[in-house]
Amino acid sequence: MANPFRDMSVIMQGLLALAIAMILLLAGLYMPGSPVAQVRADADTAVQTRTKLNQEVTQLQVYKQRYGELKQQMDALNKQLDTLKTIVPEEKEVDEFIRQVQGAAASSNVQLRKLTSQNIVPKEYHYEMPFEVQADGPYFNMLDFFSRLSRLSRIINVGDLQFDDPGLSGSKSTKYPIRPGTTVTGVFTVTTFFTKPADLTPAGGAKGAVQPVKKP
Repeated sequence: MANPFRDMSVIMQGLLALAIAMILLLAGLYMPGSPVAQVRADADTAVQTRTKLNQEVTQLQVYKQRYGELKQQMDALNKQLDTLKTIVPEEKEVDEFIRQVQGAAASSNVQLRKLTSQNIVPKEYHYEMPFEVQADGPYFNMLDFFSRLSRLSRIINVGDLQFDDPGLSGSKSTKYPIRPGTTVTGVFTVTTFFTKPADLTPAGGAKGAVQPVKKP
């Protein structure tokens, strides 16, 4: 029986063999279910997954940078909050406030005669804690006293100033022994602030006359 393949020339046999090989190769690459097609599909899936992961990593890098910025902002806000807690504390801290006022008076060589607590005034975000103060001393010493109050770590407002000449009859300072050099006596309101909800009664322990501050 004749074999057509053997009757072909060598060149034709080579071309036929190459064609068969290409057909087998293409069938292996694209025929569903073939091992090569499965490997190719897995490779395509892996490439798609890698592309998707790269996109997610890029997005997360943006969030990572944003997180660093937000953390810096939070640290700055926490520092501001600590500062605010110093100048406007949560608690009344009446004793510390009185010590600050007495210290400012002592440093200015001003005599405190009275430090009387008034009713606490509630505001929307804080509470006002006023004190009626009576003090006397040389005029420029009184100015220095007010200046020192303005530089205290806690916010303090001074208002309702009423000054008298201690030498005049009827002056509020006549019932106290006046020190030499005293030229001004005054009654004024010193107000400080706190934020924690509290009862609205005057600050305990602060009502009445204060003891004279001993000079060093």
